[in-house]
Amino acid sequence: MSSSSQVAESWISSFCSLLGHEYFAEVSEDFIEDDFNLTGLQSQVPMYKEALEMILDVEPDDDEDEEDEEDEDEDEEDMLGEGDRPTGYRRAGDRRHMRMASDLSMIESSAELLYGLIHQRFIISRPGIQQMAEKYDLQHFGLCPRVNCNGVKVLPVGCSDTPGQETVKLFCPSCLDVYTPPNSRFQSVDGAFFGTTFGCLFFMTFPELDVGTMRVQTDDRMASDTNSASTIINGIPATSRIPLPPQPSIINGVAPHNLAPGLGTGNIHEPRIYGFRVSERARSGPRMKWLRSRPDDINELDEAKRFWEDQEEVLEDEGTEMEEEAMDGQQGIDADEGSAIAASVKKARKAQLNGGVSPMDTNGVGEGG
Repeated sequence: MSSSSQVAESWISSFCSLLGHEYFAEVSEDFIEDDFNLTGLQSQVPMYKEALEMILDVEPDDDEDEEDEEDEDEDEEDMLGEGDRPTGYRRAGDRRHMRMASDLSMIESSAELLYGLIHQRFIISRPGIQQMAEKYDLQHFGLCPRVNCNGVKVLPVGCSDTPGQETVKLFCPSCLDVYTPPNSRFQSVDGAFFGTTFGCLFFMTFPELDVGTMRVQTDDRMASDTNSASTIINGIPATSRIPLPPQPSIINGVAPHNLAPGLGTGNIHEPRIYGFRVSERARSGPRMKWLRSRPDDINELDEAKRFWEDQEEVLEDEGTEMEEEAMDGQQGIDADEGSAIAASVKKARKAQLNGGVSPMDTNGVGEGG
């Protein structure tokens, strides 16, 4: 096949294939051509029209204006003699060449900014997030550098949605922390091109993804923890720990084994001197250990269950107050009638709570949950 018959590479493909742009997804032209997806970007990007034409590989439509301007410059040159031209005078062709080279550099810079902002919106759309999921499965974004995360795959995110604030970071779903990319070529990529929404939305869209496994303690470490008389886990001595209640299959829309598996007991570095733990009260002690904490009982994170327990306490308190008022005869009614009124008020109050469904219920836990 001859080189003339080959299809030229698009601007988008060329941009994503550049060194340091491996995190980017290729935004489809259909997405870019939809004006709704570009709402508000015109005020953020200089030379917006020219940048958009460059991204879509559209030829500029102002060729006729350039030809008219060229004819005018040539007529002006003909009217000026050699002696009438001022010092430092440049021919129209030279001036136009310098102007076009300068404009092309500005348009290229604007095109990169515009594509990055479009990319931020594309990767939270259905086709975009699916494309990023494929890159995630293939480990295109790398692994978490934290030892206790045991090689969990990371995801590129931004700490700000405003361009020029922060460079791209890597979010680890195991320890819920962000890291600077290890390779310096990624440290020039703007974090706003990925945004603050993508990381959380990605794992909400794919809750079935296995984030990682709990790090298994070594035999020496387990033996040390078992034999140590001062072993305390979450404030409870290891020898007197209470067995955990049945754990839910899903909590707040997330499978428990995907809920920060790199945190909690056994996944936090403990400083030791000659095998003895350093006290948390010591100057070099692990004061910020709570940042890596994770409850052993996942039920503690069930927001819907906690919501209903709080509401039950409120209803019981209201019913008790009405019964006490009836018993004291303050409203001129007997105790039985007061209890009936309290029960009816309690039932009505319960029905008012969003139709009997918690606004935080993501586990299918209704009134009876």
